[in-house]
Amino acid sequence: MELDIAVNESTPSSAGEAPEGAPEGAPQDATFEASSGPAFEKVRLGPGEQKSDEQLRRELTVLLFAASEPLSHPRLVELLERPAPARVVAALDALRAELETSELPLVLRKVAGAWRLLTDPEFAHVVNRLRSEPKPERISAAALETLAIIAYRQPVSKAEIEAIRGVQAGPVLRGLVDRGLVRITGRAELPGAPLLYGTSKEFLERFGLSALKDLPRDGELNED
Repeated sequence: MELDIAVNESTPSSAGEAPEGAPEGAPQDATFEASSGPAFEKVRLGPGEQKSDEQLRRELTVLLFAASEPLSHPRLVELLERPAPARVVAALDALRAELETSELPLVLRKVAGAWRLLTDPEFAHVVNRLRSEPKPERISAAALETLAIIAYRQPVSKAEIEAIRGVQAGPVLRGLVDRGLVRITGRAELPGAPLLYGTSKEFLERFGLSALKDLPRDGELNED
């Protein structure tokens, strides 16, 4: 059954209320039409309509915090599992009001027709301290492969790394040492006493590990 109604973003319906014009007992997956302007778009209500106003607001906050770009109203409706569009507008209003009265240095802004959670401009000088820090260089695929071999097989020599990868490892290995991700741990008891390599504390910090035992194992890597 399709029911056509216009949802005004400025007067959102309360949580759990059936949209005006919907017959009593209308199914939750009924299709309604919502508008944020002259154009209409069809919205099929989903599991999000069963969520409380508080849960919607909390999930909305998490989405806006984690998003790397502004989120439009239709996108938020989808990410929140399709509650009534007016309820998303109400959640945005509630979040904005909460931020205005709280001591958190955050603001909710509409940017190019989409929503974004931003730091308060008053604290721009604090954010600039972070931006002025040197950003870590990106690691190439070859360096990541070499780093993985060292992490799982350390202490390991350059010859062992080259035997596994099938290519010369010298330049990549030197680059990892220069970045502080790999360190020399000693020498192997072999002819020529080749250097042995292992990962560093910087490696653990860079990849969010507390110890080498936290590296994923074969079984974990094969899990979907």
